[in-house]
Amino acid sequence: MNFLLSVSRLIDAANERIGRIAYWLVLIMVLVSSGNAISRYALSIASNAWLELQWYLFAAVFLLCSGYTLRHNEHIRIDVISGHLSRRAQMWIDIVGTVLFLLPMTAFITWLSWPIFMNAWNSNEISGSAGGLIRWPARLLVPVGFLLLSLQGVSELIKRVAFLKGLIPDPLEKHEVPLELAIARDEAAK
Repeated sequence: MNFLLSVSRLIDAANERIGRIAYWLVLIMVLVSSGNAISRYALSIASNAWLELQWYLFAAVFLLCSGYTLRHNEHIRIDVISGHLSRRAQMWIDIVGTVLFLLPMTAFITWLSWPIFMNAWNSNEISGSAGGLIRWPARLLVPVGFLLLSLQGVSELIKRVAFLKGLIPDPLEKHEVPLELAIARDEAAK
């Protein structure tokens, strides 16, 4: 189980870093959107490439942060019933949901979206709009985003099983120690 917890920490660290990098894409997206609006309405200059870049950045933020969001347990939940259950029961619900729904769905979407990306890559697909961008970067975001979500699902599954075995504290509780310090502390203990 220690090996699996190490894998879980590695996945957590990767999604944490990717999520923090993707934060900056929000700023870039706001700047591009603002520049696009100003150039369109104040200067009467429109660009399909800038508009498509906005869409690409939005897709990047949404897809690249999905694993990060799962890691921080920030996805929308309806806790009408599970909120009244014990923590162990909640962990079992998460385990069943991850195994029956999250992992199969993310694997299926990753599998379906990879050939679409490869087709765009091989054909050097370009937007049909005048001055549009190449499409493969946007097409690549789908399998990468769902792969990151799938990996984080595996990490969460490992942590929930480890909690049920009494090996780690509650993974849903907010801990005072940041991830990097916890990883360094665990490495130093070895």
